[in-house]
Amino acid sequence: MVKICIIKLGAKGDVIRTLPLLVGIRKKYPESEITWITKENVKDLLLRVKEIDKVVTDYQNYVDFFDILYNFDIDDEATMLAMKIKATEKKGFYSEDGYAMAFNVGAEYYINTMFDDSLKKANRKTYQEMMYDAAELSYNKEFLGFELNDESKNFASDFKIRNNISKKIIGIHMGAGSRWPSKAWYKENVKEFIKIAKGKGYEILLFGGPNEIEEHKMLAKELINGGIKILQNNPNNTDGEFAALIDLCSVVVCSDSFALHVALALKKKTVGLFFCTSPWEVEGYGLLTKIVSPLLPNFFPERSDEYNEDLVKSISPEEVLKECDS
Repeated sequence: MVKICIIKLGAKGDVIRTLPLLVGIRKKYPESEITWITKENVKDLLLRVKEIDKVVTDYQNYVDFFDILYNFDIDDEATMLAMKIKATEKKGFYSEDGYAMAFNVGAEYYINTMFDDSLKKANRKTYQEMMYDAAELSYNKEFLGFELNDESKNFASDFKIRNNISKKIIGIHMGAGSRWPSKAWYKENVKEFIKIAKGKGYEILLFGGPNEIEEHKMLAKELINGGIKILQNNPNNTDGEFAALIDLCSVVVCSDSFALHVALALKKKTVGLFFCTSPWEVEGYGLLTKIVSPLLPNFFPERSDEYNEDLVKSISPEEVLKECDS
């Protein structure tokens, strides 16, 4: 039995898109026990993945010994943890003098894309491909999602009955963190898209989290004043509830975000809008249609952290709805 440790602590969407590494690792080491170290906020979703034997979130003083350790994070907390945990063989990333470094040759390319804007712009490898390189595994677009448990399925069923939903649902999630403020589609474009989609007979389910409460409240009020009613998720939904509502949708419209990776993990048709982050790094698995802003080359990667109104306006509602209909 090969004891394997995976470290992936990053954002929840980042953790989900790392799941396909389990397919390659299990293929190479069929007789293995896999421990995944992550943060508490993504534990619920990882517990649904049968390829993981153990999920560890209390890792500050975690002690164990492994045959192989894979660290797929370059942040300080993860790289320091990778150095601390004992393993016969280590692949991925560690920390040296405050800088992320590669344990092995296969991990060097990804590190370089993080610190070389020219390489980042020229890169055409997906995140999954680069992580497979870091693990020194052969990449063949392996896919791995997660399953909804009975509690989540019942939650979605109750939501559908309670709201008397009989039409096809377009889910919209356009949240953007402070790091990439131009990830979020322009509000007036979102509103116009909803009006057109409702006119074509779609139901609309607007997704948001705690950071979007006031903005979504105002948007819903403006739409109601115009005679248009939409559905909304509870901004405090658990990840399981959020995923269950994503699963209700016929198509999900979103930026490069947690919602995108959840939708793909659930094998949902997805329309992804890319304004300031790399569309090439996102593996679509034949489920994702990428709409790339014509202005993206002016902002990615050097100015990805800027907000620009022309940029967030640059994808039209009609263009997005056309892809939803196709």
